[in-house]
Amino acid sequence: MATLQLKGITKIYPHSGRQQKPKKGEKKTSLQVTDQGVVAVQKFDLDIADKEFIVLVGPSGCGKSTTLRMVAGLEEISGGELYIDGKLVNDVEPKDRDIAMVFQSYALYPHMTVYENMAFPLKLRKMDKAEIDRRVKGAAETLDITHYLDRKPKALSGGQRQRVAIGRAIVREPKVLLMDEPLSNLDAKLRNQMRAEIIKLRQKIDTTFIYVTHDQTEAMTLGDRIVIMKDGFIQQIGTPQEVFDHPANLFVAGFIGMPQMNLFDADLLLEGGKYAVSTGGCTVALSEEKQQNLARKKVPAQKITLGVRPSHMILAKTEANTLSATVEVSEMMGSEVHFHANAGGKDVVVIVPTIDLNGTHVASFRTGDQLHLTFNGNVCHVFDQAGRNLEF
Repeated sequence: MATLQLKGITKIYPHSGRQQKPKKGEKKTSLQVTDQGVVAVQKFDLDIADKEFIVLVGPSGCGKSTTLRMVAGLEEISGGELYIDGKLVNDVEPKDRDIAMVFQSYALYPHMTVYENMAFPLKLRKMDKAEIDRRVKGAAETLDITHYLDRKPKALSGGQRQRVAIGRAIVREPKVLLMDEPLSNLDAKLRNQMRAEIIKLRQKIDTTFIYVTHDQTEAMTLGDRIVIMKDGFIQQIGTPQEVFDHPANLFVAGFIGMPQMNLFDADLLLEGGKYAVSTGGCTVALSEEKQQNLARKKVPAQKITLGVRPSHMILAKTEANTLSATVEVSEMMGSEVHFHANAGGKDVVVIVPTIDLNGTHVASFRTGDQLHLTFNGNVCHVFDQAGRNLEF
């Protein structure tokens, strides 16, 4: 159990060999390149409460694993301060931080049994044999791998090996448990099972979790709060519901949610003190909550990017005041249909149930058919030309 504070944490990888800061006109990387080197993590600020489950999520190369490794002490912190339980630990050795880490690869010793693999970090600490036995068997029971204790890793499935790797970490009873994409090597079914196992594990052990993933489903289902990163910067911090309902910018809007949010070129209208959005011949008044948010910030009428999630699109029965789209692909998903369509040159995804609320089967559409789409004012996300959410 522990609290953590990351204050202005920065990581710069120095230039190596002939690598230098790009000259004017040369192609740049997405990360900031300075005279000192490549800035992988930039001014990372985060307070983590005791027993909180924090998920760092973002595309490859965004700095999430680097941040985790700095917390673990496996990467030197270039700038900023890291506190664990109020103690500054920038220069504290990894072994003295009371942190355990589960890696993407299982990293199990092939010549050792499951019991020996889990006991190994405790033997290194010269712990009493009876205490080692108690901890290993307790962790094995928690993870439901007691009957595998005498087996070698080669006799286990991928999910079982990952349980052993997690067990080896929790026997140490660490203050903080770090997980770096631990499920990425598993197939889809096993990932679903292991996500559920991690949720159960979190309820059984008293520790603080920091979990890294590029999979938004893992982030949404596991985290108390999600930290969304891009190019070394934090884009948004919030609960899964907050980042889904109120994305701070276009990057978050596109990254969180599957399929990703539909984006339209649109106009934000302001008439008689009331806001509406208009795109492709469809004009919709915004909800009262959104009216208040925009009015409080005195947002003027302007060109915007309008975001509407696929499941919030509505198939209209008439052409009046609707957005026209042409079906390109229709995917039957059992309980719902995903229509991939083209609306004024924009790719649009529309999700509709196969049976409506009245029990009527939704009419099937084929390639080339026309859809007439609309949406309600409470599901609109309004972004300015710079990509910022105008409500917040």
